[in-house]
Amino acid sequence: MEKTIRLELNQTTPFIKDSALEALRPAADKAAQALADNTCPGNDFLGWLHLPSSITPELLAEIKATAATLREKCDTVVVAGIGGSYLGARAVIEALSDSFAALKATNGNPLVLYAGNNIGEDYLSELCAFLKNRRFGIINISKSGTTTETALAFRLLRTLCETTRGKETAREVIVAITDAKKGAARVMADKEGYRSFIIPDNVGGRFSVLTPVGLLPIAVAGFDIDALVAGAVAMEQATAADVPFSKNIAKQYAVVRNALYQEGKKIEILSNFQPKLHYMNEWWKQLYGESEGKDGKAIFPAAVDLTTDLHSMGQWIQEGERTIFETVISVEEPNHELHVPADDENLDGLNFLAGKRVDEVNKMAELGTRLAHVDGGVPCLRLVMPALNEYHLGELIYFFEHACGISGLILDVNPFNQPGVEAYKKNMFALLDKPGYEAESQAIKARLGK
Repeated sequence: MEKTIRLELNQTTPFIKDSALEALRPAADKAAQALADNTCPGNDFLGWLHLPSSITPELLAEIKATAATLREKCDTVVVAGIGGSYLGARAVIEALSDSFAALKATNGNPLVLYAGNNIGEDYLSELCAFLKNRRFGIINISKSGTTTETALAFRLLRTLCETTRGKETAREVIVAITDAKKGAARVMADKEGYRSFIIPDNVGGRFSVLTPVGLLPIAVAGFDIDALVAGAVAMEQATAADVPFSKNIAKQYAVVRNALYQEGKKIEILSNFQPKLHYMNEWWKQLYGESEGKDGKAIFPAAVDLTTDLHSMGQWIQEGERTIFETVISVEEPNHELHVPADDENLDGLNFLAGKRVDEVNKMAELGTRLAHVDGGVPCLRLVMPALNEYHLGELIYFFEHACGISGLILDVNPFNQPGVEAYKKNMFALLDKPGYEAESQAIKARLGK
């Protein structure tokens, strides 16, 4: 039987009244059932809920075939997307990749790069300069095709690809992941004859990693998307609405974090002791920040990489304002084994570690940190992954998604919309004199005294 991720809550109990937990458990059951019954706010975006178990072998085969074409014809593939359109894929790819693969002469897989997630002229200029001498392809991920950051990057990359590789080859190595019927990206894909995959209408971007949005880049990078989906299917079953609270870690996580929020813990810090999980932190921040941050409430999602950030943020976490709690992701068994050597002179004083695995040192740093933080007034949850592989990453992704839906409903917000993200766009378009924004432009100029 495959091991599974587990949630440990023993270092939170001193900070939460039993009555608070008991009061929230019915709310978690109600929220989970509302998701299952499709009766909650935002129920037109619940396609993620049963997504893992609904992925067909035919779709996986098509994704893998397209990935094989890109792997054959490209030494570099640029994923153009922003937010949920790239963070999930990058989280998985970075977690599973050799940390120094990009520096090796050959590693058997295309180099996966990212664009369309910023408007940095230096970044885009340097990327284009690098790609001029590469056999590169593009995965353009955008439901509308008009998101400024992604559309701008794709225009630059498509032009460069057609110039350096020719229009016919460009058609073979540009893939669109977009809306089924409408939008600029769909129109262009149909016109140019690009291979394309559909972003389901009922799956929001931050929940889309188990659609082609995430699965295609992950497959291009050489990783096992069948195992990723299998892990997600297992977690879908383990966190279903009819699974009781005592065995349902999605309900438990949602209840504990809301109980802590009610106790004045306004900030959740996601911590990992595995450097490869940095982008999992970034994906998680979007998932919870965009889902819950509404109506003037919600836990603020922050993240740190440990032990690295103990030398920068450790003092604040240990002794700063006590409005925080911590969720630690711990990987039980690393993929490599490395022992600390002995040294005759012992100038660094580390001979007491000689013969120990580096991971044992890391695990004791984790335990020592958790004990110190709890002693310092920081409640600590612990998510334990048996290993860092596709299966357990699939579990982790679905666990966080389902718990997010339950938690947002307990908080009494719609976890599946994001009305606040439009404010900066309106101002930016007005400042750039985009047609249709004349009134907004005049209002902003008056506000700025111009």
